[in-house]
Amino acid sequence: MEYEIIGETMPLVTLILSRGEFVKSRAGAMKWMDNSIKMETGMDGGVGGFLKRKVMKESGMINTYTAEKDGSRIAFGHTFPGHIIALDVTNNSIICQKRAYLCSTKDVELEIAFQQSLGSGFFGGEGFVMQKLLGRGQAFVEIDGEVVEMDLDENQIIKVETGSVGMYEESVEMNIEKVKGMKNMLFGGEGIFLTTLKGPGKVWLQTMPIQSMASEVSPYLNIKSK
Repeated sequence: MEYEIIGETMPLVTLILSRGEFVKSRAGAMKWMDNSIKMETGMDGGVGGFLKRKVMKESGMINTYTAEKDGSRIAFGHTFPGHIIALDVTNNSIICQKRAYLCSTKDVELEIAFQQSLGSGFFGGEGFVMQKLLGRGQAFVEIDGEVVEMDLDENQIIKVETGSVGMYEESVEMNIEKVKGMKNMLFGGEGIFLTTLKGPGKVWLQTMPIQSMASEVSPYLNIKSK
């Protein structure tokens, strides 16, 4: 499989498949495909897989696209302003924010990742349920806004605005920390808690979480014309 990520603000990924090769995606992600691509919709993992994806706020169904001849092309697009990131999950499982999964090769699995810390579940910005990508092969995920990649050393810790964690390798430990100082909490604009990420491992941070964008836009949507 060959791929190319096109665009910046609202990108899409174009895949070129050989005959018999197939990819799978979440429902509604496909933007266009050649006539030589065959589409099938199913539960991928049975009822258990369907229910797991619903818990992750995904459609319960998975679409599979199979090439019927060499050089067949298909494209999957972004659903909000941001970036598409290509990941090889063969050696490292990745923990992602909900709704991050876009598409993948056949041997990539999408599982539930539960937050181990009560604090992270309540105040970390993503809730108790996240997505976990594992298995073998290539996956493509969506990140909100611009993306910053960091490699954390053993026991290195960074503090992140709640909601700005796009994804991280499974070796990274995520937790929350209370902002120190009453003035900082009340007037600092960062809220009461920050998310902490502890290495070793790679992390991907996003500059404009979709919930922050919605919060910025919502006052203008509520203005009533007179």
